[in-house]
Amino acid sequence: MLMERSSAASQSNQQRDGGKERMTFDAGRDKTLNDNQLVEESDQEVVADRKRMAGEALDRRNVWEPSVYYALGKESFVFAGHHISIRESLDTYGALIWPGAEALCHFLENNQQQVNFMDKAVLEIGAGTGLLSIVSCLLGAWVTATDLPDILSNLSFNLSRNTKGRCRYTPQALALPWGQTLERDFPHTSSCHYDYVLAADVVYHHDCLDDLLATMRHFCRPGSGTTLLWANKVRFQSDLRFTESFNDSFHTTLLSDLPQEGVKIYRATAKE
Repeated sequence: MLMERSSAASQSNQQRDGGKERMTFDAGRDKTLNDNQLVEESDQEVVADRKRMAGEALDRRNVWEPSVYYALGKESFVFAGHHISIRESLDTYGALIWPGAEALCHFLENNQQQVNFMDKAVLEIGAGTGLLSIVSCLLGAWVTATDLPDILSNLSFNLSRNTKGRCRYTPQALALPWGQTLERDFPHTSSCHYDYVLAADVVYHHDCLDDLLATMRHFCRPGSGTTLLWANKVRFQSDLRFTESFNDSFHTTLLSDLPQEGVKIYRATAKE
């Protein structure tokens, strides 16, 4: 009888242990399924956001049609009393003119008493086609326009084409991958001090938002006296999350809200 009870107890324990193992396995499987579902939903969100950006790029202008392999277009503007001709490409987002850049150009032209660029050192991050940097040059600034290395050729072309013989200072185009080699390439010295840092439509669904914020902090640090002007069209949830981090990092003022364009322009200085 004792052996029977012991055997029964052993079987009961094995059943309980087996049940626990199955529960643990089921819980692990459910967690794996939930994690996979979150990853899949995140991937789907990224794909959807990229499609939206691509659609906006295609719909933004109807004045030229892209070719199959390489698409070049030309946009014309008048700012600061000068005709500006910008060469664009559909090969990359950085070679297109986005609403934030146009909005900030109009703001700078129309508010020169509030933001005076005459003889000021100005850095643009994510300069793209260079429209904003060109307008800044025409308003009297010494401009450094930066972007990724593969953007610089078109950026330099547009800068030279629209500022030569027109401006007090010759602008320069430099490579600046966000968050990388900042201390080496842009050390905190007098030669790399800027009165203003400009950023237009640099926030969208990409993997570099933390690096972008770190780059902003590098140039607009406490005691630098640097003012950051950021114009952005809100498109995605990531834009709102970045705006929260931006407001946490800087003293910010909303300079302009353009509901029709969906663009907001901020002025920011470092928190001490």
